[in-house]
Amino acid sequence: MVKLEIDTFSGYKIYPSKGKLFVRGDGKIFRFSTSKTESLTHQRKNPRKIAWTVVYRRMHKKGITEEHQRGIVGADLATIIARRNQAPAARSAAREAAIKKAKDAKKDKEAKKAKPAAPRPAGHAPKVSKQQMKGGKGR
Repeated sequence: MVKLEIDTFSGYKIYPSKGKLFVRGDGKIFRFSTSKTESLTHQRKNPRKIAWTVVYRRMHKKGITEEHQRGIVGADLATIIARRNQAPAARSAAREAAIKKAKDAKKDKEAKKAKPAAPRPAGHAPKVSKQQMKGGKGR
């Protein structure tokens, strides 16, 4: 089995007897496939911003051939595919119905929450603050 190294900057493969090895003063090892990647590293360029590097392509999801589909929380993959294949008119009608149902539920909840506060009994003492209880000045 041939030992392949990976270019530190670009992420490309380096075959045996090819490329350069650079050891920085702090002991970190850099492997370069070409003088181009070596030069860009020494210029302190960021490989995430250079379009042809593997890191850039991974970050920007370039060249991914297989698409992994998975369910979203609350809906499995079969439901998602079924909705995707629905006619746009049917999908929008279902969406409008769901929105109306949610608004009605919210309105009912607000109506229950907004009941008037019960009046105090006549013989109840007025509110007294902590400061007034301790004998401080009341405002």
